Amino acid sequence: MVHGVFWPAPPDATVGADVQTHPFLRLQAPEGTFHNVTLDAGTRLGFRLAAEGKYCLGHHVVHGPAHRDHVLCAQRAPAVRGHQCERCFVVDESRLIHDFHRDGRVPPGLRSYLMQPHWLYVATFANGASKVGTAAELRKWQRLAEQGAVAASYVAHAADGRVVRILEDLVTREAGLPQQVRSAAKAAALAAPAPAGRLSGHNAALAASARGVVSRSGAGGFQVVEEVWNRPGLAGPLCSASPRHPYPHALGAGSHGLTLGSLCGSFALATIDGTDLEFVVDLGQLKGRSIELGHFTSEVPAVQEALF
Repeated sequence: MVHGVFWPAPPDATVGADVQTHPFLRLQAPEGTFHNVTLDAGTRLGFRLAAEGKYCLGHHVVHGPAHRDHVLCAQRAPAVRGHQCERCFVVDESRLIHDFHRDGRVPPGLRSYLMQPHWLYVATFANGASKVGTAAELRKWQRLAEQGAVAASYVAHAADGRVVRILEDLVTREAGLPQQVRSAAKAAALAAPAPAGRLSGHNAALAASARGVVSRSGAGGFQVVEEVWNRPGLAGPLCSASPRHPYPHALGAGSHGLTLGSLCGSFALATIDGTDLEFVVDLGQLKGRSIELGHFTSEVPAVQEALF
């Protein structure tokens, strides 16, 4: 069962503009053990869907800033709310994060996690769509990498998770930045990404606006910062303009064979056997699905290159 695409933090993500780290696809075997499939340029990923639908990925119990338990779903139940069954959704402590700044009622372990320093950022995706968001100190870089940002800037460093979420709501209210961009919109944008310079300039302007909002707020417990997030080097080709097409097959059924060339978040630029065309594939669609790895192939679609 696929638990998703994850990006490990590099030793130092603040130096240079070409962060070198390799994401992986996390898989859970039927007996509950995990193993990771490294995703890199040149990796061939062949699989077929072993079952219909999506299944519950369990829940988390948080003990502190760097310690949490991932409790697998005892029933391997179908997912009914996001990637969880009803029971796992109810007992999952991480869902309480979003209301912490309103009522403060969370278990002690989660409180310890939330009381670490947090970052406020503005992220921009391949079509210019942007959002404001937060990242815990220990996931400062990974949070943006896993969301598939093309450009991003940090705008404030807050003392804890309560302060940063107050600032996040303020930027949404005053600057009009949403707190979510749908995965489908991100994937569609990567089929024809805007020029990098335009995206970085747009992000810089939105970040400056967000800094103005928090600076004028009169709130305490944070510092305004001006820091650019460094995108992983593996994302470069996917975020650059080149002829490519949306992957034409649904990942929820059938067999697939992909040779990866670039990754940004859970999105891949890949080729398939029998054609040199490149396709944008959202591997995040596999999350919660059961697959069988092997030398499987994708059906070659009838796609004609655009004429220039």
